[in-house]
Amino acid sequence: MGKISVDSNYRYIAAANEVNARITQRQQALALYVTLVVSLLAALVAMRPNQGITDPPIEWLILGFPVASLCFSFLNYKSEVTLSNLRAYLSELEKIDTESPLLPAYNTDRAWSAGANKGRRFHDYASAILAIGGNAIGLGAAWKIYPLRLNAEPIFLYIGVALALISIIFLLATPVWSYQAD
Repeated sequence: MGKISVDSNYRYIAAANEVNARITQRQQALALYVTLVVSLLAALVAMRPNQGITDPPIEWLILGFPVASLCFSFLNYKSEVTLSNLRAYLSELEKIDTESPLLPAYNTDRAWSAGANKGRRFHDYASAILAIGGNAIGLGAAWKIYPLRLNAEPIFLYIGVALALISIIFLLATPVWSYQAD
């Protein structure tokens, strides 16, 4: 039996489909983050002191907000690196047939690539704004509902704010890992 090879067109289509799947996963991570923040906020409110719950684990619950945003920033990083790798692969495939200059090369041509990156930055902005808002609402609500507990154990609030800042910086740094055409 002879050697079977896969045509570059099929490889390109497969990689382009993978890019679309990764973009979808990135959007799902954003939706998951919003769901986690809303759930944590609901738990925070449900355990407020006037509900009869004695000694709720508020110190640990408030860490859920920055941990969720930190995990979200890691998922965002993973997606960005994977998308950059796939786009570099697509760029290599686009360079195979350079005898047809009439066909544009989306990943190889800097004008197309830069335009795609500019559009994708809005996902990064939305992610950072959600992380800022989610942490501010969560930690702020905890401070408002449980001021005595957080004054007694402020280290949890400090750790929460520090982790939130790390995740936000990480989200804002995402363009560093974006694909750049040669």
